[in-house]
Amino acid sequence: MWFFARDPVRDFPFELIPEPPEGSPPGPWTLHRGRKKATSSPVSIFVYDVKPGAEEQTQVAKAAFKRLKTLRHPNILAYIDGLETEKCLHIVTEAVTPLGTYLKVRAEAGGLKELELSWGLHQIVKALSFLVNDCSLIHNNVCMAAVFVDRAGEWKLGGLDYMYSAQGNGGGPPHKGVPELEQYDPPELADTSGRVVREKWSADMWRLGCLIWEVFNGPLPRAAALRNPGKIPKSLVPHYCELVGANPKVRPNPARFLQNCRAPGGFMNNRFVETNLFLEEIQIKEPAEKQKFFQELSKSLDSFPEDFCRHKVLPQLLTAFEFGNAGAVVLTPLFQVGKFLSSEEYQQKIIPVVVKMFSSTDRAMRIRLLQQMEQFIQYLDEPTVNTQIFPHVVHGFLDTNPAIREQTVKSMLLLAPKLNEANLNMELMKHFARLQAKDEQGPIRCNTTVCLGKIGSYLSASTRHRVLTSAFSRATKDPFAPSRVAGVLGFAATHNLYSMDDCAHKILPVLCGLTVDPEKSVRDQAFKAIRSFLSKLESVSEDPTQLAEVEKDVHAASSPGMGGAAASWAGWAVTGVSSLTSKLIRAHPTAAPAEASVPQRPMPEGLPAPATTPVPATPTTSDHWETQEEDKDTAEDSSAADRWDDEDWGSLEQEAESVLAQQDEWRAGGQGSRVGQVSSQDHKSPESEWNSWEAEGSWDQGWQEPRSSEPPPEGTRLASEYNWGGSEPNDKSDPFASLSTRPSAQPRPDSWGEDNWEGLETESRQVKAELARKKREERRREMEAKRAEKKAAKGPMKLGARKLD
Repeated sequence: MWFFARDPVRDFPFELIPEPPEGSPPGPWTLHRGRKKATSSPVSIFVYDVKPGAEEQTQVAKAAFKRLKTLRHPNILAYIDGLETEKCLHIVTEAVTPLGTYLKVRAEAGGLKELELSWGLHQIVKALSFLVNDCSLIHNNVCMAAVFVDRAGEWKLGGLDYMYSAQGNGGGPPHKGVPELEQYDPPELADTSGRVVREKWSADMWRLGCLIWEVFNGPLPRAAALRNPGKIPKSLVPHYCELVGANPKVRPNPARFLQNCRAPGGFMNNRFVETNLFLEEIQIKEPAEKQKFFQELSKSLDSFPEDFCRHKVLPQLLTAFEFGNAGAVVLTPLFQVGKFLSSEEYQQKIIPVVVKMFSSTDRAMRIRLLQQMEQFIQYLDEPTVNTQIFPHVVHGFLDTNPAIREQTVKSMLLLAPKLNEANLNMELMKHFARLQAKDEQGPIRCNTTVCLGKIGSYLSASTRHRVLTSAFSRATKDPFAPSRVAGVLGFAATHNLYSMDDCAHKILPVLCGLTVDPEKSVRDQAFKAIRSFLSKLESVSEDPTQLAEVEKDVHAASSPGMGGAAASWAGWAVTGVSSLTSKLIRAHPTAAPAEASVPQRPMPEGLPAPATTPVPATPTTSDHWETQEEDKDTAEDSSAADRWDDEDWGSLEQEAESVLAQQDEWRAGGQGSRVGQVSSQDHKSPESEWNSWEAEGSWDQGWQEPRSSEPPPEGTRLASEYNWGGSEPNDKSDPFASLSTRPSAQPRPDSWGEDNWEGLETESRQVKAELARKKREERRREMEAKRAEKKAAKGPMKLGARKLD
């Protein structure tokens, strides 16, 4: 019967990576990179090969193996596992790099900052303080070769080969026998008389001074070089001189050295060291202290090393959110650190936290997530958005806080490309319809219109046909002036999604009604849009073969041509639109500086100057959009889509009195009143007038019938007075003279429901609704009469009587 001996190295759960060793520090050990066989997680493996005739060195290696295994401290190299055989010793530690190698690599990349060096030296001194003051151990080997750096940039003290007890147990210091290490010995060791008075930490503090000199100046050539501080920072020089003083008695204790360097103005008194010290003790900090720390952390992260942010700050942020109830304050630093992660790391570490945050009921967290969605939206896949994020986000449309409703609307620009058919074309449109019709905040109604114009290309063909025209038409009747501008710009931005029939019968009549709007900004945009749509119709009229090309996107399932524009608008929705609720409606509006490419039209007398508004995109892709006589208008319209970003849309912080004041000034100047806006006779506020209008309308309401006409505002130019593209001024009589009075819109009563997209556009529907209402009323009266008859027949029941039928 045969027995085969097991190979302990082969059964060891860690393996060496087949490549040259990372370094061979002075001493018996060789450092190799390794990994755990089960998980492939990186480790470092120190290897010592037992050689015949080197018993003394073998005993030193075994002593180091034992010391590292029993000593546990955050600033001492962390032991993971070990293997001891007759042929070799293996010590497995956390993945580290020798300090000398680390400094060389960083020097090639620009060098280490003083912040990093201050914290690294702080860690080594703290490890020496632990050994000397808490363990009564002398390290006896402090030098560059005994210091290692982990992946977070943390410095770890190793090289425990020659450690001995400060109390004299186990004999004196072991013999090194390595010339490279003996050059760091203090001068008093050469005195064998024993008359030199010294402290137990004196020798290690001298070696610490040598380490500081090498960190800033490179390898130490000889002990005499210590007299010249070289590149050592001025704030550290006085404390360095204490370390390398000839009198060992005056060398400070490691704890005192830290205290001196942490004094005001000291080398280790900076934000980076304070942040690290707080993170080390974060588990015992009060909740209020944690909140304040995370709020201030984001201000400093940009100046901190990238590795430190990824491997030390990020785990603490995730732990604070998961177990510490840190809440919304961790979001800003979390997303700042996320910029340093790869796509895989982001998916693994950040996205699960973000998904969990969206289910939170904390308003502060929800609004911060919406505000910073641009930073993580690219890492979210469509199933996650539709099943785990969107169902929680839509609750923001119903929130009583206007700021959350506004941020929810703006976030849809980023979420829309990832939403499925049901969420985008049904659920989202239902909420948009309610916000545009019923929200009491003018800026939110305006934002809804703007967002709809930007995501229109993602809607299905049937939804576009059903929603866009009705929604933008409704916006043009809003008492909030920027909403009317948004409605006009919405028509222009989605011009390729309408048929020629819709342009002629639905869009142009709405735009023509805005040419006498009290706000000049609205009138200007209306005229530009009218010229663009007329030019489009004229080009098709001249060449009917263009019809198929012009209407190619109308019935398309999606509009790839609009996708790029929508993507370019995404930055506007998160940055430019974020100011919507803090800019618009000034108490005393003044004229905004005009853009160089947009000439300003003359202002009607008595009308306050509105803010500069962006120019709508010319709704065509061909050269037939504008005639040669309208080259100036074409130049104005060329960059319209990009200038949506410049529009000043609305403010939740201020009320809409300025709009009312401008309309009153219009009336006072004899300019007339725009029908459908705030009436000067009943003195209704713009918001109440809007609420009364929206109660009757829906996005798909039928076109309105004219009612009693009113005289046009004084100074209003007739249609024939405009040069509609002719080469010469039109001197003919006005063909619209008989129509000089402006018809007003009489809304027809509709029913409004969250899912009611089809308006009652025929008289037969109105009649049926009226008959149904009358039948319900008659039925109600009959039921009340029957109840009264029964009650009178039976009479009042006595207390305790039993009802018998």
